[in-house]
Amino acid sequence: MNINRNVIFQNTSAKSLFGNVSVNRSVMCQCDWAFCSVPGGLDLRPHVIPCHAGVVVMAVFMCLFLYLQLCSSWGDPAAAGGGLDEVQIEVLFIPEDCTRKSRRGDLMNAHYDGYLAQDGTKFYCSRSDKAGHPQWFILGVGQIIRGLDMGMMGMCAGEKRKITIPPSLAYGEKGKDPLIPPNATVIFEVEVYSVSRGPRSKEGFMEIDVDMDRSLSKDEVRKHLKQSYEKDGRQQEEKFYDAIIADLFRKSDHDGDGEISAKEYNVYQHDEF
Repeated sequence: MNINRNVIFQNTSAKSLFGNVSVNRSVMCQCDWAFCSVPGGLDLRPHVIPCHAGVVVMAVFMCLFLYLQLCSSWGDPAAAGGGLDEVQIEVLFIPEDCTRKSRRGDLMNAHYDGYLAQDGTKFYCSRSDKAGHPQWFILGVGQIIRGLDMGMMGMCAGEKRKITIPPSLAYGEKGKDPLIPPNATVIFEVEVYSVSRGPRSKEGFMEIDVDMDRSLSKDEVRKHLKQSYEKDGRQQEEKFYDAIIADLFRKSDHDGDGEISAKEYNVYQHDEF
């Protein structure tokens, strides 16, 4: 999540950077900065009031420091643009038992309501969509909008949050017809019902990787499939497993070396890998 690093300068004096310091008015130097709009950007014009020579060096240093801080904010779109890529999170409720927290790649079950920040219009309610069932999704892999992927990290079952998302992390410049206009900031009120290990987790990988070489052979996959099916008394012919393994390796063995590496297996970007 991006951190708000807004820097606001408005007729700023050097002393504002270092707190309210008592200074002899007869020898005080003040460095003010005027902002003038010109083609291609801002025109920075320093105005230094002449004062006692003994403090001129300090005043120049303070003015230079202020200038460098301002240049830094220009180079950072988030700072210059007022935190355009910032997701704001307000925790509305958190249960006492909150030990299992969501991570990227986890399987989530949640209800959420969506509102326009501008006027509070509700544009989505999961309780009235798809027969009112909570929504299932894998966190952090793009199955929901990016701002929700970010804002729902670290949640536990039973937790409720209010998540405010800027346009760049929501529906962007185009919006989403017919209810979400272009460049809309949106608010989601989220209630999580369950957080569980998602598909292709590290634990699942380790169960299959018997020789612990961080890659899965066809033999290891076959043994795992057989154990999974046969423990429930479901006997299958070898061609059944052949078809599954062929399809799995066709989709996952990207470098064609006959094995599925941990990186190739981790399609849902679990953090623990």
